[in-house]
Amino acid sequence: MSLAPESEGELAEMVRAANGPLAVRGGGTRGFTIDGTALDTSGLSGIRLYEPGALTLVVGAGTPVSEIIHLIEAEGQQLPFEPMDHRDLLGTSGTPTIGGVVAANVSGPRRLQAGACRDSMIGVRFVDGTGAVVKNGGRVMKNVTGYDLVKLMAGSHGTLGVLTEVAFKLLPAPAAAATLTLEGLDDATAVRAMASALASPFEVSGAAHLPGQGTYLRLEGFEGQVAYRARQLSERLARFGEVATGRDPQAVAAQWAAIRDVAAFHGRSGDVWRVSVKPSDGPGIAARAGAEAVAYDWGGGLVWLLMTPGTDLRARLGAFSGHATLMRAAPETRARLPRFQPEPAPVAALTASLRARFDPRGILNPGLMAPAAVAAS
Repeated sequence: MSLAPESEGELAEMVRAANGPLAVRGGGTRGFTIDGTALDTSGLSGIRLYEPGALTLVVGAGTPVSEIIHLIEAEGQQLPFEPMDHRDLLGTSGTPTIGGVVAANVSGPRRLQAGACRDSMIGVRFVDGTGAVVKNGGRVMKNVTGYDLVKLMAGSHGTLGVLTEVAFKLLPAPAAAATLTLEGLDDATAVRAMASALASPFEVSGAAHLPGQGTYLRLEGFEGQVAYRARQLSERLARFGEVATGRDPQAVAAQWAAIRDVAAFHGRSGDVWRVSVKPSDGPGIAARAGAEAVAYDWGGGLVWLLMTPGTDLRARLGAFSGHATLMRAAPETRARLPRFQPEPAPVAALTASLRARFDPRGILNPGLMAPAAVAAS
């Protein structure tokens, strides 16, 4: 059985009438599912408001990301947080929706300059676990809870409410872009080079390192600005080695799309883990992991690891300052290992109180973010 609401009102009625778990599903591109009645939000789609002059966009949660990008690119604008496409990495299909992006707080390479998905959000509407419609921010302000609901919903994975509408502040798309490349750097040196670039006044909008391939830094802006900043940054980085500069717009866009989507792991077997740490800790984490392949983004703060199937990465790493998320694995591994890093007791207590507040019956994606592992169907 599957539920497929076509409006917020229908969704609210379905949630109120539910007598068991609801498995909230957008485009189905992230691979993990839970037991329960499928609740498909793809019918809650459409552009509700777009004001290019005000850089403001309001869309239904089920709206395909590709539709949004096509619309705003025609006006020379972009989503600041550059959401990745998980399908080739995770081996999934379906159509990425903006509600799924928000629910997982999906953020690409530009996060280190423009912030995460949650930082571009200015409003949300959602149906909570009681079937009540809640709205916060955007063009209509109503927040009777005392919570910053915009921030709470980003990254909640559908456990606090089912998104119906999201409002964003956009950015103008850059007129030009360039990639500066350093080759032959070991991981620790690459992180130092990226840190030097990010500490400069030259507004780096992407910093990534692929061991054995290169260390990449992106500059975006007006043509003359990018050319000047590329020259100045190349001089700053010369102590790390020879710097090559690529300026072809299509090549730069394709390169950073590949970095965003972790293309280095596409078509390769093994478990995929996503580790968030302090950038200077990234190389040590990768060394302790003993991964088959590594990719660094966010200046070294986001470490993608391709591991031997069944590896308990958290046990191998031991205590560390950060968190490791299991992104792709066989069903038996998912059944054995939690997807998300277990929370410290005080944080877990706060999380439980929030879920009790917004989903007192515990019917929205139950167990998805709990310590118990969730197996994919």
